[in-house]
Amino acid sequence: MADTALSPGPVARSSARVLRRVPLILACAALCVVAARMLPHPALALGSLAAGITLLAAILAAGLGVWLHARRRKRALALISGFVAHDVLPTFVTDADGAIRSRNIAADRLSGRAQTLAGALERNFANPGAVLFRLQGKAAATGHAAEDVVSRRGHTRITAHRLEQGAFLWRLEDMADRAAGTRGSVALPLLTVGRSGTVLSMNDAARRLIGDRRRSLDRIFPDLPLRPGHVHAVSGADGRVDCLIAQGEGVAGRREIYLLPPPGGTRQAASDGDLLDSLPVALLRIDGRGHVRQANRVALELFGRDSCEGVPLSSLMEGLGRSISDWIADALDGRLTRQSEFLRLARHDREVFVQVALHATGPADAPELMAVVSDATEFKSLEAQFVQSQKMQAIGELAGGVAHDFNNLLTAISGHCDLLLLRHDQGDPDYADLVQINQNANRAAALVGQLLAFSRKQTLRPEIVDIRNTLADLTHLLNRLVGERVTLSLMHDPALRPIRVDRRQLEQVLMNLVVNARDAMPGGGEIRIETGCEILAAPLSRDRATVPAGEYVTIRVSDDGIGMDCDLRQKVFEPFFTTKGVGQGTGLGLSTAYGIVKQSGGYIFVDSTPGQGSRFTLYFPALDEAGQGAAPDAQAAALPAKPAEGVILLVEDEAPVRAFAARALRLRGYTVIEADSAETALDLLRDPGLAVDLFVTDVVMPGLDGPSWVKAALQDRPDVQVVFVSGYAEESFGEAQKDLPNSVFLPKPFSLSELTETVQRQLH
Repeated sequence: MADTALSPGPVARSSARVLRRVPLILACAALCVVAARMLPHPALALGSLAAGITLLAAILAAGLGVWLHARRRKRALALISGFVAHDVLPTFVTDADGAIRSRNIAADRLSGRAQTLAGALERNFANPGAVLFRLQGKAAATGHAAEDVVSRRGHTRITAHRLEQGAFLWRLEDMADRAAGTRGSVALPLLTVGRSGTVLSMNDAARRLIGDRRRSLDRIFPDLPLRPGHVHAVSGADGRVDCLIAQGEGVAGRREIYLLPPPGGTRQAASDGDLLDSLPVALLRIDGRGHVRQANRVALELFGRDSCEGVPLSSLMEGLGRSISDWIADALDGRLTRQSEFLRLARHDREVFVQVALHATGPADAPELMAVVSDATEFKSLEAQFVQSQKMQAIGELAGGVAHDFNNLLTAISGHCDLLLLRHDQGDPDYADLVQINQNANRAAALVGQLLAFSRKQTLRPEIVDIRNTLADLTHLLNRLVGERVTLSLMHDPALRPIRVDRRQLEQVLMNLVVNARDAMPGGGEIRIETGCEILAAPLSRDRATVPAGEYVTIRVSDDGIGMDCDLRQKVFEPFFTTKGVGQGTGLGLSTAYGIVKQSGGYIFVDSTPGQGSRFTLYFPALDEAGQGAAPDAQAAALPAKPAEGVILLVEDEAPVRAFAARALRLRGYTVIEADSAETALDLLRDPGLAVDLFVTDVVMPGLDGPSWVKAALQDRPDVQVVFVSGYAEESFGEAQKDLPNSVFLPKPFSLSELTETVQRQLH
């Protein structure tokens, strides 16, 4: 009724619109009256006069409507004020700015002479402004809002009601006993505990049980740490008391600890159904067959059900690893070695994990179980994230070791193949065989690159890239990949910003996504690639990742294929996971794309619905237009070629790689001095008569590694240039390379031309 009385109706709103146009209406009415006197035709003059009178009547009617609405609103406010004047709860009526327009007697005692609601509450609340702003915004949108907060007086519930546009009714209710489960004279002990374990408040029931006000948990519980769902001893006023601990989450990271009667205890409150329903902790009563006898309100909300009575516990949760009926039988017989288990609720709308602790209760002839259920979704999410990171780290270390040894072999194979190709022309019978060896060595190198990609340990060559140009160059290849039954469409944001990525690796990501989209549509369809700019005003959190606020360039690859369910979406980026048949996929495509995007500083997410297709979204930090420029490689390539001359000290512990590199450099015209270890290289450099222009060294070697011996050698020869080669990623020794400004990195496997071009650029 208050909402109806205080909210302006259609007539009042129309009257207000009329009054806002009073000057214009008056002018029109005056013109009509003047025209009535000047018009020669009587009928026209009479019509003009009638129009003027009508306009004046409209102004009078509008003013009357506004006056009536104001009077009605005043009477409604008076009615509300009179209704709540003697209410035991403090009640305020405020405007949109928080100024108090009226208050009852209880509110007057609480607020004193404060003119604003925030000022009235600041004596009992640490930061009332933030809570009031949040509640008022919700009440303005939905008409009603409520929130429980911890104040200096204890536990308080603040309720806001929207009365009109610009007026709100506020009520403050002391929840110290109600939140603790008050039902008549029954109240459960409640402790409000801060993050550091300090006891912030205790309700009356807790004070009666414990005896006095205590500031820390160790003065209440001798057997810390507390385990929710377990029985702990409490140092009470009359000695030791056993209590079942139930814990709820409060505001600002605080905990609300309830001291429940222990299972099998004699306190009558333990079997009070209303009391269980009032607790903010999920509780179940389970009979000896494993069926739920009673579930309180919080448990029903957690399970997403209206009722659980008579439902087997095995129908509500899963994932124990053994039969739930056996678990219940062990709990009834006292054979549980672990008091709590983690399970997953059988919900279809979202994934929820719970921690369940079972305790036997009831008489021997009719045993029961009390189950304390805690929401463990966030904990299991963090655990899954940690396990995933550990798994990726282990795979990354394995891939790094395999890649190092494999890249040495590939360097020797492809390098000597290049040397043979120099001595054979296309008419030679062996030329085709050598080309096949070279091509397969390159394919093996690409596979090793994929192993390093998903572990984020590959070597990237980032440059400033315009996505539109990259996709334009890649379109022809992508059209060949998708085939004739699938169409490929591109849509670009005209104001697209550049990004900084490795162009080759970005092309590989796009090809992997397009190939997966093609395979998801065996009957044909359309693949859409859309680019755009997106500004995140606040951090974006999803799929266990958080994208910081800022400006991003997005790439979306969408298809109309078979789609994926929730389980597949969670595993889609895992290495070696594939839904394709044997021989049709390695499971490295999307994991490689994930590793490349993450190593480039970007983010990748997937949205998919079974039967409706999938969409992969990539986020890359956007650069300013002024950041565009020529890549360093392009500038280096523009340098004029100079005659090959100079002395090179080649340090490589792998004999086949050293033999190939030495022959390649000598064929180019350089003088090469070979060393199989860092110690041998330092011995050679002790000869002051030995002039060296360039060091070419492996990074990882037995004894001293490459950066260590080079740093020692440069103390006496500071002008010597350095080329590091390694089968590991550049990031594995990136910090050490920063101290060597005259050095470049050449990843293995490298070809004859890549080696000689890198050496020439570094020397000249």
